[in-house]
Amino acid sequence: MKRRVLFSILVLAMTVTSAFAGGLLTNTNQNVAFLRNPARGGTIGIDGVYSNPAGVAFLNKGFHLSLNSQSAWQTRTATTTNPLFQMGVENNGATTKQYKGTATAPVIPSIQAAYNMGKWSFQFGFAVSGGGGKCEFANGLGSFEGAVAQIAAGLQPFGAQGYDAGYFMEGKQYYFGVTLGAAYKLNEHLSVYGGLRALIGSASYKAKISDIMVKTANGTVPFSGFLDATNAYITSTLNDINANLPLINAGIEQLKPIVGNPNAPADLLQKYETLTAQKAQLEAAKTQLEGAQPLVEELGVYREGVNLQSDQSGFGIAPVLGIDYKIGQFNFGAKYEFRTKMMMKNKSTLKEAMAIEAVNQFRDGTEVPEDAPAMLTIGAEWSALKNLRLDAGFVYYFDKQAKKYGDKQNLLSSGSKEFLAGIEYDPIKKLTVSGGIQVTRLGLSDEYMSDLSFNVSSWSFGLGLKYQISKRVAVNAAYFHTTYGDYNTTATAEGVKNSFTRSSKVAGIGLDFTF
Repeated sequence: MKRRVLFSILVLAMTVTSAFAGGLLTNTNQNVAFLRNPARGGTIGIDGVYSNPAGVAFLNKGFHLSLNSQSAWQTRTATTTNPLFQMGVENNGATTKQYKGTATAPVIPSIQAAYNMGKWSFQFGFAVSGGGGKCEFANGLGSFEGAVAQIAAGLQPFGAQGYDAGYFMEGKQYYFGVTLGAAYKLNEHLSVYGGLRALIGSASYKAKISDIMVKTANGTVPFSGFLDATNAYITSTLNDINANLPLINAGIEQLKPIVGNPNAPADLLQKYETLTAQKAQLEAAKTQLEGAQPLVEELGVYREGVNLQSDQSGFGIAPVLGIDYKIGQFNFGAKYEFRTKMMMKNKSTLKEAMAIEAVNQFRDGTEVPEDAPAMLTIGAEWSALKNLRLDAGFVYYFDKQAKKYGDKQNLLSSGSKEFLAGIEYDPIKKLTVSGGIQVTRLGLSDEYMSDLSFNVSSWSFGLGLKYQISKRVAVNAAYFHTTYGDYNTTATAEGVKNSFTRSSKVAGIGLDFTF
């Protein structure tokens, strides 16, 4: 029981996955231009420092700078069905409950810069490449409540009829990405890029179960008081049993000679049968109480509930390659970011190794793998008219090759895929109006998903505008909305199942400078 509770609380490693656009751990909204048109893989602009770095070489000579700030709001909803929930004091017999988490990131900064001279383009980028916000489940999660319900169910033989408790969970993840690289224009049609991406990982997880109460026939009592009463009952009852068993055994031994004697008095035979039945009952009760005693003693660690915290930090670096080809009205771009190997070091309140291995990913002083996946981006842009451009793109994340603790990546059925399309129109010379869609399909499985770690396939649309304030300054403003589907797990043997969904909104404003 104790181990199961710890497992439910501590497996938080992926609770806060990518808060915004992108795959399981990758934010692709690293410039406001993406919000107004997510199909940026084949476009040429300063935002290409991230989306199409080879294409940046085709910008004019000089210094180009993009400063961006985005704000994001997200909800994560897990609906859990658990037969034990009917024991909850506040559940009114219901076995299905909804748990909602809110993730906010009021400021998500990013910078892209490039200096073009001759055939060269020297580039720098900074952004929140993964995570980027805080997600809080003010009422905990179904797995938290399920753990408390399981404790109450185990204590039913001692008078527990229900439970109540307070739950809280909060997770924060920030993966700050820094890229340095250079593009080279081989000719007027073709350019190539090479660079390095560094990730600085920082994460924090808090889990709390407080004010555990037990419902009894005499009302709801604190968990600690119930344990004391249960321990007293077990001790007193065992003492009585141990005192009575020798007397009963003595009586049985005294009457054994008459067993099988047809002339034995009926009352003595009845007494022998009664003593034998009493002995069996007492021995069964003793076995049950002695078996329960260690469990009740173990549960003593939860007298004051649970309050755990883990802080993690890590660093990784990987190459990035790109190519861009332009001909006539068409431009094609491609980028490959290698897998970033990263180990996250724990500073945690969990000091000792536990029997369930998955829990140990949070053990103080240990390092656990948390790779960022490799990704392949392919994009194309068609300048259909002088003032009209059509964009398309595809992104594949190699999630199954990005190592996680316990090789959790192997539970995915495939890597994540994104399909993108966009349009940009210039109604007047200084103004660009644009929009686009992104369809994200994730390779999920029931084994990978849990209320502590879930993502859902989705489709998104973005819209916005760019206005050229002056020859050297342009402003971007945009909004990006994501609609998620539902993922429903198959019920376990205990009847536990989950349904997951999300919602997400991102807005941003940015300034582009040319010197």
